[in-house]
Amino acid sequence: MKITFLGTGVAIPQKGRVQSGVLIEFGEKKVLFDCGGGILNRIFESGTSHTEIDTIVLSHLHLDHVADVMCLLKANWLCEKLDSVIYGPVGTQEWLGMLMDIYPYMKEKVNVEVREVAAGEGFELADGCSVQCGNGIHSVPSLGYRVEYDGKVVVYSGDTEPCDGIMELAQGADTLIHECSFPLDFPMTNHATPDMLRPYLEGSGISRVYLTHLYPHMQGHEEEALEYIKEKFEGEVHIASDLMKVEL
Repeated sequence: MKITFLGTGVAIPQKGRVQSGVLIEFGEKKVLFDCGGGILNRIFESGTSHTEIDTIVLSHLHLDHVADVMCLLKANWLCEKLDSVIYGPVGTQEWLGMLMDIYPYMKEKVNVEVREVAAGEGFELADGCSVQCGNGIHSVPSLGYRVEYDGKVVVYSGDTEPCDGIMELAQGADTLIHECSFPLDFPMTNHATPDMLRPYLEGSGISRVYLTHLYPHMQGHEEEALEYIKEKFEGEVHIASDLMKVEL
């Protein structure tokens, strides 16, 4: 598997980080997990053609995770790629339907199949690539995903407080991509901080953790976050950055 962090930021603009999006490749299959503002350009900058992406997996429907979905669908249509599949939580079909009503010309140009999924369910993204879903804790329904392919496991948390629903998916994973929105000792719900996350990592058997979805509040506190987590976690911990590539 190959991972490209396309966007590691949030809804507030900051230098070097656009909104949420992670590209995961399984053999020849390329799947986009979340598609926030700026992700379409990041796909281009990563060296991937947007027409190679016909599958999007959404963790939840907040704008900074979905803003470029219609942009990607239109870019693909303009390049004569019409078919796409979108996985997402309950409400995804209604959300996309309302967008298509706003841009009715798109209904005639693209063929999008929406498959709504829920915690405890699984699906296949490609031959030999299975996905399991788990609930996060966020201000709207949000899912995390455990992706298994060729003996490797990657877990993507989406937006969430550290919680059992996501960490059960992540036990023994090769790579956990977990949001870490704010620095140590920052009062917070619905998102993660290093001190909230560390207890869940202890004894988890996870090999590597990449922290993403960083608010501007985290600037200057990145090393502090890494050092704090490493005090109790035996695996590797990294701060994700836009266009960072990881191969498993």
